[in-house]
Amino acid sequence: MKFKIAIIGTGNVAWHLAPALENAGHVITEVYGRDLDRASKITARLYASEPKIDLDFSESQAQIFILAIKDEAISELADAIILPEESILVHTSGAQPLDVLGYSSASYIGIFYPLQSFTTGQKMDFSEVPLLLEAEDQAVLQKLQKLAKSISNQTYIVRSKDRKAIHVAAVFASNFSNHMIRISEEIMRRQGLDFDMMKPLIIETISKSLQIGAKKAQTGPAIREDYETLEDHFRFLNFNPELAEIYRLISQDIIDS
Repeated sequence: MKFKIAIIGTGNVAWHLAPALENAGHVITEVYGRDLDRASKITARLYASEPKIDLDFSESQAQIFILAIKDEAISELADAIILPEESILVHTSGAQPLDVLGYSSASYIGIFYPLQSFTTGQKMDFSEVPLLLEAEDQAVLQKLQKLAKSISNQTYIVRSKDRKAIHVAAVFASNFSNHMIRISEEIMRRQGLDFDMMKPLIIETISKSLQIGAKKAQTGPAIREDYETLEDHFRFLNFNPELAEIYRLISQDIIDS
């Protein structure tokens, strides 16, 4: 089953999702953005899609409307968008519940959440991106499943309360781990050292944690309860008390775990 789809948003998710859907045989009818230039940059990558800067979709041929926008804007845009009859409106947020779309003019609502970190311009294989789906109407849920399976090998039906837990876990696994790598970069740069020497360690650590489980893969002074080394590291980080406190808290959590 092929669908006609409108994308509302011009950020990282929209940049990757629109061509993935089109490559799967679906038709992207419009891409909405407050900035016409940003919308045009996405439609330029598509076959026959129109950029759009107003929220009146009453004459659109699309069946599914995907809100790929910032979490804080979902409720406002959902209320403002004008949709045709029998339309399905979904959002792509991991943190926002289904009922945030409850006051929209859509006939049906749902969730189409890609569990991945996206960066505009970076290549992404959507077939490996888990897609988390939710809808109260079973017929709508079946349509979202067909849409999801057309672009991804991993699709899941997940209720809002569980999706929140997944989103929190994703923040720890992705955002926080990336932040730790950034801190490592800064420490190396402060000492005038080449961060490249850390890359094999990072790759091996992530690979091993996924293969045997993060708990079994844990190494370092905290898991060994090497308090002398921990204290030495803590003193080294005195140039940045906040960083030293992060080191202390995480080390203690590793010990307690």
